[in-house]
Amino acid sequence: MEIKSSAFGHNGDIPSKYTCDGEDINPPFVVGDLPENTKSLVLIMDDPDATAGITFDHWIMWNISPEKGEVGENDVPSGALQGLTGFGKNKYGGPCPPRGNASHRYMFKFYALDIMLDLPEGSKKSDVENAMQDHVLEQATIIGLYGR
Repeated sequence: MEIKSSAFGHNGDIPSKYTCDGEDINPPFVVGDLPENTKSLVLIMDDPDATAGITFDHWIMWNISPEKGEVGENDVPSGALQGLTGFGKNKYGGPCPPRGNASHRYMFKFYALDIMLDLPEGSKKSDVENAMQDHVLEQATIIGLYGR
């Protein structure tokens, strides 16, 4: 399983367009080499470098169709649901680290599942992680960096 983005490479800088300093829209992703029995994809974007050592959730999305295998720029794929982020919203929230901090690492983690998740829109990351336990076929991560 592999993830690519036309916006940035692995461990590359995330363009400001995709942050709170720009348009605050999600970057595009293409997921390839999926396991044979993949029924859905989950995407969790978080920042493990957030202040006070607490991982901050920026985007949670599940039931992404593996047939298409992509998330377009500023797009939620048809049928996908979004969860509650650290911003208190059910949508993408771009990188927005405190000014003067070193660059933070933003983890875009994709999971291939052997099921569709039966969770309501607005579920928390912990609910998604609990529901997908024992159903992850494979996972891959692309890391983007951003500092202000």
